[in-house]
Amino acid sequence: MSSGVTNMSQNGSKKSFETPGSIFEIEYILGSLDRSPRPIHVEKNRSFDERSNGGYADSSAPIVDHLEYGSSPCRSSGFNTPRSSSHFESHPMVAEAWEALRRSLVYFRGQPVGTIAAVDHSVEELNYDQVFVRDFVPSALAFLMNGEDEIVKNFLLKTLHLQSREKMIDRFKLGEGVMPASFKVIHDPERNYETLIADFGESAIGRVAPVDSGFWWIILLRAYTKHTGDSSLADMPECQKGMRLILSLCLSEGFDTFPTLLCADGCSMIDRRMGVYGYPIEIQALFFMALRCALLLLKQDEAGKEFVDRIVNRLHALSYHMRSYFWLDLKQLNDIYRYKTEEYSHTAVNKFNVMPDSLPDWVFDFMPSRGGYFIGNVSPAKMDFRWFCLGNCMAILSSLATPEQSVAIMDLIESRWEELVGEMPLKIAYPALESHEWRIVTGCDPKNTRWSYHNGGSWPVLLWLLTAACIKTGRPHIARHAIELAEIRLSKDHWPEYYDGKLGRYVGKQARKFQTWSIAGYLVAKMMLEDPSHLGMISLGEDKQMKPLVKRSASWTF
Repeated sequence: MSSGVTNMSQNGSKKSFETPGSIFEIEYILGSLDRSPRPIHVEKNRSFDERSNGGYADSSAPIVDHLEYGSSPCRSSGFNTPRSSSHFESHPMVAEAWEALRRSLVYFRGQPVGTIAAVDHSVEELNYDQVFVRDFVPSALAFLMNGEDEIVKNFLLKTLHLQSREKMIDRFKLGEGVMPASFKVIHDPERNYETLIADFGESAIGRVAPVDSGFWWIILLRAYTKHTGDSSLADMPECQKGMRLILSLCLSEGFDTFPTLLCADGCSMIDRRMGVYGYPIEIQALFFMALRCALLLLKQDEAGKEFVDRIVNRLHALSYHMRSYFWLDLKQLNDIYRYKTEEYSHTAVNKFNVMPDSLPDWVFDFMPSRGGYFIGNVSPAKMDFRWFCLGNCMAILSSLATPEQSVAIMDLIESRWEELVGEMPLKIAYPALESHEWRIVTGCDPKNTRWSYHNGGSWPVLLWLLTAACIKTGRPHIARHAIELAEIRLSKDHWPEYYDGKLGRYVGKQARKFQTWSIAGYLVAKMMLEDPSHLGMISLGEDKQMKPLVKRSASWTF
């Protein structure tokens, strides 16, 4: 089934373009957003009505406005930038953030092609002077929201060109579809010539290829197409081939018995050893989102149709697996606590032979009576109960989470505000690994000591993901409060990469200043709150053909 997607072009006229092969209806419902501050602990709103959530509506749910989540360049972004102006009363940090973001722009042969990771000349640059695919996503969204589409188009085309290069690491050839982790512009003043040098993992710490880069590239291509209403870029034979190459890698058949994607440590935003090898939630949520975006972008030609069929089959299996085995709430936790082991045959309840004694003590106190989340990892005899922010927010935005699960995730964030948000949003993972466990899991990594960096550190870039999830679930007050917390210190501390400590009170011991995605994440969060229609670039509606496993999440029972 194909669905027509309507958006706005540069001159404000509506455009329609077909999204062949999609089994998803892209419908969105947005609760009316007031601008007055509200306390965090309030009656929970739901953002889906009967038409969009397959019957999960509640009689007490507020009246909602029907809006299409689709951003338009002709709409004001609300900030005092060269491309926008409005009467919106913005925070003084906004203009400063735009100036800092523009300082990070990288040019190749006269055209802007991305933003470097950080503009911090006080420390050794290492690879922070490169354009990272995952880091550029919030920058790209900020530029799209501000009507500066060309930068994003240039980035998509340049990284696509780099994908086609031969990739060798220690005489071993990587898969053809691997996207680079990052690239750098090299200037040759003698020849007056510029070249692009890509890193596919051969220079990375630990020499791990970035599994998430290809997914972010597809997600960003869909965001660009949705925003501009112009499918000509995605329809290019080169872009179609690039998507198919990425899909060939992640949809390949092998020995695995799970629909989830097997990954090594260090293959995503958590790019160091942190015990996330196997089936980390971040990769599975990005995988799900990228598959759904690809379904909207692939042509229904002979080559594309083969992948459409494979994607549909994988999506159904992946959603079932994730919603069944990765989901944790109070009832599920109690069930695991009472698991029997050494079960055999299809009737086994403890399908992965998880030992109840392996449950960590902290999870019993962390789990609220009302709420839930997708745990970090599930594999034979292993359940990683840690909270990972990116994976859970992306599960909401991609509709990997059911409407009830999305609400339960937001309930958890509100209930555990001090642990997950604290004084500087937002914990990348919770809780931190400590003592002997830290030594074994991280390999004594001094950067990942407890409550630092990936090991329980607070990352301001995650503000945009939290804000998007809050808007989609009808709880903008949560995002507004988190942004207000960030505005107290983020600019004064010169936009650090991350913060340390249980509450995020300290600038990270090795954090770069003027970290570009900290700046861009703040801008995107602010612009989405001002104009929630921007959410359409990075959010997908529920698939009506994927039936939830249960009518009500166990997190709603008492």
